[in-house]
Amino acid sequence: MEKHIITRRLIRRFFWLFCSVLYWGFVGQAQALPSFARQTGMACAMCHTQAFGPNLTPYGRQFKLNGYVWGNNDSAISRFGGMAVGSLTNTKRNDSDIPADPVLARRDFNSNNNLALDQASLFYGGKVYGNMGAFVQFTYDGVASRFALDNTDIRIADEADWLGRNFVYGVSFNNSPTVQDLWNTTPAWGFPYSGSPLARTPGAEPALAALGGQIGGATLYSMIDDTVFLEAGAYTSFAKYAQKGMGQWDDGAVKLDGGAPYWRIGLQKDWQGHYISLGHFGFRANVQPDPTLTVSDRYTDLGVDFNYQYLANPKHIYEFKASYIRESQDLLASAAAASAAQRNQQLGFLGLNGAYTFDQTYGLTVGYNHIHGNQDAVLYEASPNRRPNSDYFTFELNYIPFGKTAGVAESYLNLRFAAQYVAYTRFDGGDKNYDGSGRNASDNNTLYFNTWLSF
Repeated sequence: MEKHIITRRLIRRFFWLFCSVLYWGFVGQAQALPSFARQTGMACAMCHTQAFGPNLTPYGRQFKLNGYVWGNNDSAISRFGGMAVGSLTNTKRNDSDIPADPVLARRDFNSNNNLALDQASLFYGGKVYGNMGAFVQFTYDGVASRFALDNTDIRIADEADWLGRNFVYGVSFNNSPTVQDLWNTTPAWGFPYSGSPLARTPGAEPALAALGGQIGGATLYSMIDDTVFLEAGAYTSFAKYAQKGMGQWDDGAVKLDGGAPYWRIGLQKDWQGHYISLGHFGFRANVQPDPTLTVSDRYTDLGVDFNYQYLANPKHIYEFKASYIRESQDLLASAAAASAAQRNQQLGFLGLNGAYTFDQTYGLTVGYNHIHGNQDAVLYEASPNRRPNSDYFTFELNYIPFGKTAGVAESYLNLRFAAQYVAYTRFDGGDKNYDGSGRNASDNNTLYFNTWLSF
């Protein structure tokens, strides 16, 4: 009987959470259209497959490449918008770390079956002035209960014909490597596009992803004849007071020693409804894990990626994406502080996913991720085999009712319902008893339902 009462209570809470998220969209009708759609007068489906972001179409990539400035709507107020994400998370086995966490305990989260307002965001998206455009996001994290400056990409772009070639060129000022990227194969915008903040995830990630929000920089880029893409720039750490002001500071924040170069090369071809791209990207950062030491750790990330989209028939859209990042680590500082047994380390991150979209309304995406690295008894002491290896599959179904036309009545809001299941065969080095407490990799399997609203 008690189990049925708890189940009914969860259903009621999820229902009211969904209603409240939906309500926020309708009460904002004075700014009801997503800002890019308001500016261009085009449907969300022009820029996004499945009529919802962040996965881009060729037109969406061109819009971003050209600085977010296309369109004739000059109303400044129309550039502002919002977003909210509400969710329900269930894991195969209860996680006692959730109620033991002082922040999560104050938020009344349980060891399982948690309802959450994942995040609520306000953003500016579109033209600023002339050839300058921006995407700036401020986010309230409903799980950690904090505000922060989120993804930010400010661009100045133009185009010119020279020596019989067309050049689109510009500069991006952003706060995370790959936030400015055009392809959905790099850490900032890769699949899965949303995930549970209340489920365990593998501990290893590339520096390219781990440093986002704590650093800022600028990159220069050019697309030549809509075929060859070149980009190069550098990043450095925001000062401590700036990170605090942006809500990005925590006790584990690290500092870059000098500048961190980033580069990107891409080739693309779009013909008769087929789109294909092949690229390379890289990032190198000297990181000071301990400010009392005079030496640093060096991380070098080298990545390759591939993207195919079939868009000839909007009733049936097919996509395949692949990426691989190889990270070389020279852990001079960590070895000196006895937090790593070996100075030279390697990590590899493979991501594959395929998607099918019917009528830009119903979508199915299946992804596979493989993380591997060499053995270190100190760095990975919690792992049963002292390795960071993880393998998992992600299955996602989604439904997007709006965004297919440019009509005002339909585009007052954009809404996405998703059901996602993550299945682990290996987690942080082990399939059985990976953390020494009897917890198996499959115990972290996660069922995640979310409602994602943009307005």
